[in-house]
Amino acid sequence: MPMAGEKGSGRLFVIAIPYLWLLALFLVPFLIVVKISLSQDILASPPYTPLLDLSQGWAGLKDYVSQLSFANYFYVLSFDNEFIGAYGSSLVIASISTVLLLLVGYPIAYAMARAPRSIQPTLLMLVILPFWTSFLIRVYAWIGILSPEGLLNQALMGMGVIDTPLEILNTDLAVYIGIVYSYLPFMVLPLYSALEKLDPTLLEAAEDLGCPSARAFWLITFPLSLPGVAAGALLCFIPAVGEFVIPDLLGGSDTMMIGKSLWTEFTVNRSWTSSSAVAVLLLLLLVVPIVIYQNIQARQLEAGK
Repeated sequence: MPMAGEKGSGRLFVIAIPYLWLLALFLVPFLIVVKISLSQDILASPPYTPLLDLSQGWAGLKDYVSQLSFANYFYVLSFDNEFIGAYGSSLVIASISTVLLLLVGYPIAYAMARAPRSIQPTLLMLVILPFWTSFLIRVYAWIGILSPEGLLNQALMGMGVIDTPLEILNTDLAVYIGIVYSYLPFMVLPLYSALEKLDPTLLEAAEDLGCPSARAFWLITFPLSLPGVAAGALLCFIPAVGEFVIPDLLGGSDTMMIGKSLWTEFTVNRSWTSSSAVAVLLLLLLVVPIVIYQNIQARQLEAGK
């Protein structure tokens, strides 16, 4: 039989694998970005300074630390540039998109959970099916659908609903359509997981006590599905805030999102330091809802005990 020490070392090894993965692929790159954000722009390669020179020992480290600056953060957070507006616009677009995703995704997940067990795997596969196609190709397809000469306008004009093509492409509406379409599976899957686990006898008991079906839904089904709602909202809101491809392809020049501003600052303005500061602030901004969600979950677990 394995000894207790061997079991402990085995558990430690299993737990250490994901932490080492996060250390190598998240924490180390993030620290590099933080380091660049505290530097200054120069015309060189790499285009920032200071650079740490370990050959000088302690003196080189002191000189490196003395040159670090928070000037890039003050610049990004100042109101005389586009970044504050881009942050605010990203939060608004991501919030509205998350609400729309919930309104569209909840009925789909509810219908899947109430469907016969024999067809639920098929329905689940249909939800996952878009992932089999490239994300970029799927977004490009919406250009052909939403353009003035696209399939949507042709269909509406063919049915006599409109006389002139609608201007949908290169607007915020197109961005909302693209985000809702692209992130819908991330909303449906957590909701389905939560709704599928609900005990149907609770609804039967409510109906036996004279509770209407609509009221039973709001008193029983929806409250019990809130963990799925929260998980789906976070899975959609967090990537939507930093979205770049959808606003760049479907949005117009007036569509400001922080992912697009970050790309412009890095590639067009060639300011690695400012773009790194934008990325760090964006990450800190997205950490807040994650921490709130984890605190709520911890309180629920404690209350359940």
